[in-house]
Amino acid sequence: MEMGDYIDLHQRAMQMVSRYPMRREPFDSIRNRQGQHHLGIMGPRGVGKTIMLRQLAAAEDHAFYLSADTMDRDTETAWNLILALHEQYGYQQIYLDEIHFLADPAGLLKRLYDFTPLRLVFSSSVALAMRASAHDVARRVDLIHLPLFSFREYLRFRHNVSLPTLNLGDLLTGTWTVEHLRQAHHFQAYLTGGILPFAMEEPEPLSLLARIRDKIIARDIPSVARLVTDELDILPKMLQFIGRSAVDGISYSALSSNLGITKYKARQYVELLDQAYVLQQLFPAGTGVLKEPKILMMPPYRLLYGDIEERIGGLREDFAAMALTATFGGVHYLKSRSGGKTPDFLVEYEGQPVAVEVGGKGKGREQFKGVEVDQKLLLADRPTPDRNRVPLFLLGFLA
Repeated sequence: MEMGDYIDLHQRAMQMVSRYPMRREPFDSIRNRQGQHHLGIMGPRGVGKTIMLRQLAAAEDHAFYLSADTMDRDTETAWNLILALHEQYGYQQIYLDEIHFLADPAGLLKRLYDFTPLRLVFSSSVALAMRASAHDVARRVDLIHLPLFSFREYLRFRHNVSLPTLNLGDLLTGTWTVEHLRQAHHFQAYLTGGILPFAMEEPEPLSLLARIRDKIIARDIPSVARLVTDELDILPKMLQFIGRSAVDGISYSALSSNLGITKYKARQYVELLDQAYVLQQLFPAGTGVLKEPKILMMPPYRLLYGDIEERIGGLREDFAAMALTATFGGVHYLKSRSGGKTPDFLVEYEGQPVAVEVGGKGKGREQFKGVEVDQKLLLADRPTPDRNRVPLFLLGFLA
């Protein structure tokens, strides 16, 4: 394309910003970041990265929006284009969408940082594209994760309900408000599709999610990993097996056995799907246990493999893992040496470990037997507190 074509696309993108007056909560913190280093916004497809980049560009003077998937993959072409926008047209900030489509995104970032005053803000739907070369760009790039909607953010966007965040201490002590509890009736709609920001405009979000999954496998993962066609064919089979299986039955060993692949390959594929925001891996806490992870899905991917009644148990754990990880970062699962029952998760809050159990039928305080932590939280998918059970949806107010 010629320069005029890129300018036309930029102007069209800026005109579309007015359609999205509401902003995701990380907007202000991203805009106010200081320093020369580039900023990378990472997150799954459909989470709102493109809209946010356009909003950021529209809020600044001398800023230009580009999408890498409209450009030649050759990094030299991208370098020359960005240099011309700066030197000939006076643009001081470039907002580059889906940088992983370039052949060498890390090389472009290093070159821009070392030889120009430009500050690049970019996005990627494949964290692997940047993490694979993180050591090369560490001092030049600050990576920021843009998550799916928390339940609290969903309520603000969908129902114009604004409520304060809760912390884990509030859940442990029952310190929430009546207004928080009144939102329980929205939780299933959130969990079954509303968690996806693009569902704000998409009447059938799961159909679009299926297309996103297929695009991740066919386009995103091959853009950053060398897999042959036969290997790419295994990825949908792996997701189907995980989506239709009980959570506790998934491991590298189980995937290897059921898919007819080596354990090494099972681990490689799971890690790629984790980096593409389709799966979640949680590793066990403690010593003397096998270090295979608990393999969960990002919600609501599990609903592509069965209806809500069939998949509700796994979906609850998917949501809890996502909410806890978004808040605490380091989340583990508990595993006994003897294979006995234990709580689902272990997090650290104010310097102390907290065991978290996502309850269903037949689950209760007995899950905590033998767990040597002082603070224990039992969550249940119900609208109101019951004895020691805290409503699961309240996790959605942690962020």
